[in-house]
Amino acid sequence: MLVGLLADTHDRLPAIAALLGRMADRGVGVVLHAGDYCAPFALAPFIDAQVAIAGVFGKNDGDREGLRAKAAQAFALELFESPHSFEFGGKRILVVHDLGDVNDRSIEAHQLVVSGCTHRQEQSRRGESLLVNPGEGCGWLHGVPSAAIVDLDSMQVEMIQLTGDEWR
Repeated sequence: MLVGLLADTHDRLPAIAALLGRMADRGVGVVLHAGDYCAPFALAPFIDAQVAIAGVFGKNDGDREGLRAKAAQAFALELFESPHSFEFGGKRILVVHDLGDVNDRSIEAHQLVVSGCTHRQEQSRRGESLLVNPGEGCGWLHGVPSAAIVDLDSMQVEMIQLTGDEWR
C-alpha cells in the first residue's frame, strides 16, 4: 500500500496541488501530513484531490479551529494534535510535527515515524523504526517543493521533488 507523506506546505497552493497530483499518478490513496498547513484555505487542494488525509498540527497552524472546520467539509480529512499515534495498513505509525517533541521510546514503538518542521528531506532508521521527513511541501526555504511516498508493505521510501514546470 502506497502512502503519501507531506509536511510544511505553508499555504503554497500550486505546490500542494502538484505534489498531490504526483502522488495520485503513483497510486497513493492516503496522505499523512506532519503539520504547518498554515491557513484554512491551504486545505483546498486536499479537498479538491479527494484523497484521504490524516495529519497533525504544526507550529505555524495558528487558526486551528478554522482548519478543523475546513477539514470537516472534506472527504476523509482528519487533523489531530501532534504527536498522533495510530495503526494503519498493519503498521504502527506516529505522525509528529517536530521530532524533538517525542522521546526515543515513543519513536521505537512505531514502525513508521513521519515528521516535519526542519524543511529538509531525511530518511533514517532507529532500531526497527523508519523515520521519514518528506521535506517542505511549500519550497519556501530551499526553493524545491518536496514530499515522499512510502510503500507500507516493503517500507521503501521514494523521495519526490518538483521541478519549476510542474507547479509554477
